[in-house]
Amino acid sequence: MKEKLLMGNEAIGLGALRAGVGFVAGYPGTPSTEILETVAKYRDAGTYVEWSVNEKAAMEAAAGAAYAGVRTMVTMKQVGLNVASDPLMSLSYIGIKGGMVVVVADDPGPISSQTEQDTRHFAEFAKLPVFDPSSPEEAYQMIGDAFALSEELQTPVLFRPTTRVCHGCVSLPLEEPEKRPAPEGFVKDTSRWVIFPKLTYQNHQKIEARNASLRKTFSEYRFNRLAGSGQKGIATGGVSYAYTKEALQLLGQEPKLLKVGTPHPFPEQLALRFLDGLDEVLVLEELDPVIERELVYLCGKYRLNVIIKGKLTGDMPNAGELSVEIAKMQLSRFLDLPISDESPKEAAPALPVRPPVLCAGCPHRASFYAVKQAKKGRKAVFSGDIGCYTLGNAAPLDMVDTCLCMGAGVTIAQGLHRVEPDAVNFAFIGDSTFFASGLTGVVNAVYNDADIVLIVLDNSTTAMTGHQPHPGTGKTMMGEITRKVSIPKILEGIGVSFVRRVNPLDLQAAKEAVQQAAAVKGVSAVIFESPCVALIKPAEVHTVENTACVGCKKCIRELGCPALVLENGKAKIEPDMCYGCGLCAQVCPVSAIRKRGDRE
Repeated sequence: MKEKLLMGNEAIGLGALRAGVGFVAGYPGTPSTEILETVAKYRDAGTYVEWSVNEKAAMEAAAGAAYAGVRTMVTMKQVGLNVASDPLMSLSYIGIKGGMVVVVADDPGPISSQTEQDTRHFAEFAKLPVFDPSSPEEAYQMIGDAFALSEELQTPVLFRPTTRVCHGCVSLPLEEPEKRPAPEGFVKDTSRWVIFPKLTYQNHQKIEARNASLRKTFSEYRFNRLAGSGQKGIATGGVSYAYTKEALQLLGQEPKLLKVGTPHPFPEQLALRFLDGLDEVLVLEELDPVIERELVYLCGKYRLNVIIKGKLTGDMPNAGELSVEIAKMQLSRFLDLPISDESPKEAAPALPVRPPVLCAGCPHRASFYAVKQAKKGRKAVFSGDIGCYTLGNAAPLDMVDTCLCMGAGVTIAQGLHRVEPDAVNFAFIGDSTFFASGLTGVVNAVYNDADIVLIVLDNSTTAMTGHQPHPGTGKTMMGEITRKVSIPKILEGIGVSFVRRVNPLDLQAAKEAVQQAAAVKGVSAVIFESPCVALIKPAEVHTVENTACVGCKKCIRELGCPALVLENGKAKIEPDMCYGCGLCAQVCPVSAIRKRGDRE
């Protein structure tokens, strides 16, 4: 049996391949992205993989494959499930044939997300089973269990790793893939596959009976466990179990411990065995009090005189990640242990604050700057979106006034326009996001004759999540060359009358394009086309002619490029960081910045 050092996401991807997954679709989003990429890397010819245009498309495509009897997997982050929730809710009622696992990576913290939403609630909402792995090792085994259960019950199953499980690393023994029978194919049956109210009602009854049975089944599931003894109990699940176990080892304690690997349907009989003989319970979990509420409910249902403590009682933090340190402190208090002061004698110096910034040479900086210069003298609002370009909100650019969710910048700009028609409303959106969720908003703007300027930041990739392909790149996740989907042609086809394509690194041309677009009534669009610096080789490095620089700091003050620094009162370009984009040279009022070769 071969052993390999794996990231948690790699373990999930390889676990899915071991389980015989034949169709995988998803949309990139941290912390889930590497799951699908792993499947694409290690798949055989019988497994199809795609980055879908968004999570809803991925869910529906995977459902079609599952209808035909193939084991399918869908991958996304927690906010992506909002996009996919429409088909998921209906799939819960109509069911599938091949096993279908929906992997939704939650992001406590949050570290790279808009929300701290908890996918375990979606499981309850959709009435679907959910698996909650506590480690990469467990995720590797548990994903196979999820496929088996899904296929047995003919229902989608949710799989909820969190950031530390997704990105933790461990050495794992890899097992041989299961030999799967050939899929039966799609069998026509309108009484099963066409969702009507009568069928929904009938299936709802079956779902409730199934979930009641699963509470008993999950009470015997191998990743739901009881350990320890005493009159005080600890309940936990997911990665919080790992924190709890380590904290208890540090404290030298072995209280009665309940580990929940399937939060829904809740393992009721196991939980009752856990509660038997206890006076108090402390619940440690990320993010919401899901386990805690279940235990409170059971105490009420069975009239158990057990005090349940956790987030609802203020005994555990109700936001952010947990950690071994937090677990240790809360467990010490709960178990009436002395809380040791382990703080260092001399406090370590504070780390410098380094907020994220656009990369040196990033074309988005040039795009924002061009719009900023073009709108001078006019009232303007800049509606942003989700992607690298959200960093345009930082000084000195200060070019993102709103950011809600993917695609919302286009439609928020329309609402702002209706209230303040005298302002120029700009909507920034990336090329990948345009395909994922921008089209509907643009159609809405054209149909309702909104007066907005659409700025498409086309850097030829899905940069924020690791440079995945999208419909505009002409390449699929499996490396196949395909037809590029043209953003300008789409906009023209929708009915946008003014569409201009321009390189944002040509500052004068970029400014003129924006000024022309802002003068047009209705929907106008400027597409800034320049590849992400991670996709290209650096151009010739620029340098500052020290004798020509007057120390006005305009390049530093207005651009905020990390390659530009101040040295002895004058601008300097760090050669190791410069990508040679030339924007600073176009901004310098005294032409002190030029290509290194020109200087020599």
